[in-house]
Amino acid sequence: MTDFKPDIAKALEVLRSGGVILYPTDTIWGLGCDATNQEAVKKIYNLKRRADNKSMIILVDTPNRINSYIEEVPDIAFDLMELADKPLTLILEGAKNLAENAINQEDRSVGIRVVNEAFCRQLIRQFKKPIVSTSANFSGEPSPAIFDEISETLISQVDYVVEYRQDDIKKAAPSGIIKVETNGGIKIIRA
Repeated sequence: MTDFKPDIAKALEVLRSGGVILYPTDTIWGLGCDATNQEAVKKIYNLKRRADNKSMIILVDTPNRINSYIEEVPDIAFDLMELADKPLTLILEGAKNLAENAINQEDRSVGIRVVNEAFCRQLIRQFKKPIVSTSANFSGEPSPAIFDEISETLISQVDYVVEYRQDDIKKAAPSGIIKVETNGGIKIIRA
């Protein structure tokens, strides 16, 4: 098993100081920050040159953590996670305890995913807070499937670039996205 402890330590230092990291997730490479820190989230919007009215996806390490960030999680949300055979982001309403600019202000929803990747899970567990995850690209550009597809300009603007998995050439894909309404209704956004 690869030792990613030095990466975790450096990434935690940056996250705790309100910085932005570039890191491998259970899907594609992402830009991340403390999802509870409004200034850190603002840095990502600025970095991506993205309108700040789009909500962010946040990552947590276990399904139990979702209850800390969503007022009332419909039971079907846990069923969908259990049945998913690939990474799945759920858009849930009633977000709480997160930076206001990470939440969709129209319906108070946020995209949330339980990671199933050793590095991410360990990072989030040690950070003890959710981490923003948004594709490592400028708004409107294609999402990078591998590290080598990430813009050098973007790389130079983050506070820390995780070394773990930079040489991984297996093409990654974004997660599936399902919106789960408070009444239990579901809408597939991206299969």
